[in-house]
Amino acid sequence: MSGIASLSVRELRGVGPKLAEKLADYGVRQIEDLLFHLPLRYQDRTRVTPIAAALEGEDVVIEGEVRAADVVFGRRRSLVARLQDGSGTLTLRFFHFSAAQKNNLRSGTRLRCFGQVRRGGSGLEMYHPEYRQLAEGEAPVEEALTPIYPTTAGIGQNQWRSLCGQALVYLRRNQPDDLLPPGHRYPYDLADALEYLHAPPPDAPLAQLREGRHPAQLLLALEELVAHNLSLYRLRERQQQEGAPPLPPQRESLDTFLATLAFSPTGAQRRVLAEISRDLAKPYPMLRLVQGDVGSGKTLVAAGAALQAITNGYQVAIMAPTEILAEQHWNSFSAWFHALSIDMEWLSGRTKGKKREAALQRIISGEAALVIGTHALFQQDVAFHRLGLVIVDEQHRFGVHQRLALTEKSSLEQGKPHQLVMTATPIPRTLSMVAYADLDCSVIDELPPGRQAVTTVLIDSNRRGQVVERVAAACEAGRQAYWVCTLIEESDALQAQAAEATAEELRLALPNLAIGLIHGRLKPMEKESVMAAFKAGDLALLVATTVIEVGVDVPNASLMIIENPERLGLAQLHQLRGRVGRGSAASHCVLLYQPPLSANGKQRLGALRESSDGFYIAEKDLELRGPGEVLGTRQTGLMEFRIAELPAHDHLLDEVQAIADMIRTRHPQLADPLIQRWTGASQQFAKV
Repeated sequence: MSGIASLSVRELRGVGPKLAEKLADYGVRQIEDLLFHLPLRYQDRTRVTPIAAALEGEDVVIEGEVRAADVVFGRRRSLVARLQDGSGTLTLRFFHFSAAQKNNLRSGTRLRCFGQVRRGGSGLEMYHPEYRQLAEGEAPVEEALTPIYPTTAGIGQNQWRSLCGQALVYLRRNQPDDLLPPGHRYPYDLADALEYLHAPPPDAPLAQLREGRHPAQLLLALEELVAHNLSLYRLRERQQQEGAPPLPPQRESLDTFLATLAFSPTGAQRRVLAEISRDLAKPYPMLRLVQGDVGSGKTLVAAGAALQAITNGYQVAIMAPTEILAEQHWNSFSAWFHALSIDMEWLSGRTKGKKREAALQRIISGEAALVIGTHALFQQDVAFHRLGLVIVDEQHRFGVHQRLALTEKSSLEQGKPHQLVMTATPIPRTLSMVAYADLDCSVIDELPPGRQAVTTVLIDSNRRGQVVERVAAACEAGRQAYWVCTLIEESDALQAQAAEATAEELRLALPNLAIGLIHGRLKPMEKESVMAAFKAGDLALLVATTVIEVGVDVPNASLMIIENPERLGLAQLHQLRGRVGRGSAASHCVLLYQPPLSANGKQRLGALRESSDGFYIAEKDLELRGPGEVLGTRQTGLMEFRIAELPAHDHLLDEVQAIADMIRTRHPQLADPLIQRWTGASQQFAKV
C-alpha cells in the first residue's frame, strides 16, 4: 500500500492540527491507518420501515410528517414531536434541545429518523434519534450499511465515516500489492476486502460480519496473523544469530542426580529432559517452552537443565513471579543439589543491605552457580559472571521484555544464554502458535503415579454452614484443608483483610481446629513459618489468598474450599485446585459461589467440574475470556491485533503456519512488506 502508507491524515479534507492530534492518540497517523480502522458493527439504514411494522428494541429508519411538537414538563423537561406516516404514529423525545430545534419541528415538516424503538407512556417512542428534514425528490435511503467505528472523545461517528470514505478514494487510486502467495481460499484481494468492510452492500450478511466470519474479514485476519508469525520468527532468528555457549550433556552428573531422587521420573519427564539436553548442546540459544499440568513435574526438568549448564561451568538464573514460588524452588533445589555441592544464592525484592551486597558479589564473581529469585533478578545492579541458562517459571506472569532483559545480563564473550520458559498453566495450542511462535514447545503430558483425581463440586454460598461442617469432618479424620479467599480488587491489603476476617470467623465456628492464615502482606519469615507448620501437620486448616496458587505441596491436604470462584479465571482455579490430590486420599474441591451465577459463570465453573485436564480447561478459558485474560495483562501487548481475534479465528492458524513457512522458503521478498504493513514499528516489541 505504498502510496497510502506514507501519506499523512493531514492530506484529508477537514483534518487540521487538533483533529490530527486526536487521531494520533488513537494510533491513526497515515491514511493507511484509517483503512485498517474497521467498524465495530453496522446499522441497516438501507430501507425505510413503516411505523406500524417497527418492533420494540430494533434500530430502524422511519419517515413521516410532524403532526405536533411541544415542550412537556414532567419529571424531566422534554421536547416531544408526534410523527405520522400513514401506517401509524410514533413519538420523538428529546431531553436536550434548543429553541431553534423546536422551531424546525413544526407541523407538516417531513423527517427521516434513525434510532432505537422503545415502549413509552404514549406508545412507541425514539429517544434522541438522528434525523434530518427531507427535501423534495430526495433519494429514499442509504446505499450501503452504515458503519459504527471504534471512537474516542472528541471524534464523532460522522467524522469517522467522512475520513474513512476519503481514505477509500485514495485506496481506489493506489491499489495495494497482494502480499500473500497464491493459493489461499478467500475470493478477495486486500483492496476489495477493505472497501467491502467499510461500506458493505445492503444485502451483506450482518450475523456473519458480527461474528468475524465474513470472507473479507478472514482474508485480513489471515494476512495479519501471517505477518505476526513472520515477525516472531524474525525475532527468533535475530536471537539465534547471536550464538550461545554449547553445553554438551554430562551424563554422569545427571545419572548421579537422578539416583538421589526418592522417585523415578516419568517417561514424559525423560523425553522433555532429552529435548532440552539436545538444545543446550547447540551453539545458538535454546528457546524452549515447557508446558505441563499442575503436578506434572516441571521443576525436576528444570533441575536437569540447570545441572547440565552448571557442570559445563556456567551459571543458571531461575526467575519466579512470587516469593512463595521462588521459595518453593529454593527448597526443592537445595534438597536436590546439596549432595552435589552446588553453590546457590537467593535474591528477591526483600533482600536488603549487607545481605544483598553479599549476594550480588557472589553472583558477579561466579561463586553462586545457581541463582533463584523474583523480578529482582533483572534489576540494574544485578550482574552475572557467566550466565549460561535462564529459566523463567510461570512465563504468563511476565512479559517478553522481562524475559529478554534477564538474558542481557550475561557477561559471555560471545552470544546469549539459553532460555527455558515454563508454565503450569497449559497454553492452548492455538494461543501458543501465536503468542509463543518464537519458542519450541515441549509438553509434559503425564502425571506421576499416585496422583489422585480431584472431585469438584459447586455449592451455593447460602449453604456455607454445611461446607464448614464438611471441613470439620475432614480435619477430624486426620486430613488437612485449604480455605481460599478471593476479591475482585488486585490489592494485597484488601485480600489480606478478607482472609483475616474469614480466618476469625472459622476460628469461632471451629474452636477445636488449629487454623493458620497466609496472605501477601505477611513477612517472608511469617509465611515460611505458617507453611512449615501446615506441611508438618501442626495446622489442620489453612486460610489463604491466591498466593498459594503455585508452588505449595502438602500431600495430606485433600479438601479445598474456594470462595467466590466466579471472580477468577479457569486457569487460576485449576492451579488452586492442583494444591490438593497430591497424596493417596480421595480429594475434593468445593467452589463456593455467590448466586445468581451469570451464563458465562455457569459455563466456566461447569467446565472445571467436568474436567481435570489442564489443556481442555485452558481452551475453554480462551474461548470464554479471550487471549488477554488468559495470558495476563503483562502479556497482552502480543495480542493487540487490528483485525484478527482469538479464538474466533483460531481455525486459520494451521493455514497461517503453512503460508508463513512458504514465504520464508519460497517468497522471502514478501516478508518485510507484510511485517511493515501489519506491525510497523510495533515489530520491535520484543527488543529490550
